[in-house]
Amino acid sequence: MPDHFHLIITPEERIPLEKAVQYIKGGYATVARRELGLSGVWQPKPTNHRIRDAEDYEKHRDYIFDNPVRAGLTPYPEDFPFSSAKRREYLDPRPPALKRKI
Repeated sequence: MPDHFHLIITPEERIPLEKAVQYIKGGYATVARRELGLSGVWQPKPTNHRIRDAEDYEKHRDYIFDNPVRAGLTPYPEDFPFSSAKRREYLDPRPPALKRKI
């Protein structure tokens, strides 16, 4: 997406989610400032959501895949050059702790 991105992450157990996000944001902001001359690249309060179960994971994954289509950037998710949808076979599997509802 030209102006934002979506991310599903599963940090290691010893790294709290908040700390993992801090690492990602800090690293990107440093590179954006140094190499692109950009500052203030993060919105003050980003939307976040903890995935509850397997269905929730799949719903959010599919939302991310379809984002460039909804934005009118491509007819198929796999055609967008920066989409993980084109490399589905390389994505990590759904975390095993996310059980399907019975």
